[in-house]
Amino acid sequence: MAFSSDGKTLASASEDKTVRLWDVARRQPLGEPLQGHTSLVYSVAFSPDGRTLASASEDKTVRLWDVARRQSLGEPLQGHTNTVHSVAFSPDGKTLASGSSDRTIRLWDVARRQSLGTPIEGHFDCVWDVAFSPDGRTLASAGKDGTVRLWDVARRQPLREFQTHGDAVWSVAFRPDARTLAGAGLDQGMRLWTWGLRPLSANR
Repeated sequence: MAFSSDGKTLASASEDKTVRLWDVARRQPLGEPLQGHTSLVYSVAFSPDGRTLASASEDKTVRLWDVARRQSLGEPLQGHTNTVHSVAFSPDGKTLASGSSDRTIRLWDVARRQSLGTPIEGHFDCVWDVAFSPDGRTLASAGKDGTVRLWDVARRQPLREFQTHGDAVWSVAFRPDARTLAGAGLDQGMRLWTWGLRPLSANR
């Protein structure tokens, strides 16, 4: 699930192949579900301005939706060769990142709805989650290979790799001031790093 930036709308992804938008104050759905994916939907993310919603699906595609009109924005974004697990907008809303079971990350030009260059490779198994740093220059990814990786967004090149958990890493998130990065894993542990990328702790 994901909240819009103003907190008024909630989006939810479902195994029924749809995305739903909800009026948070009234706790009611906003119109009919968004349909277009042909398999279960894993992840949703709002653009910073709340006008666009992205969804990631087992059907190997990413879709962009006009929130106000509750309509698909063009054809699905295609390029991944396996399930897409996660999507994240850059802070300026111009770039979308997606992580997939094909072991790659893709960056997309939101306005043109086109892939930005070749896929980012480095993980040895599924990419479960992606997150932009607050300044948009760095992307973090969480992998089934037990690593958290940092990438230079402009160059699409690796910056750092952390062998953080004994098992898959499900989720990554930056603190709003960019000083801390968090990763949560299947080993029931959570690790924190300062933005010097020095481990702070490993909590279970």
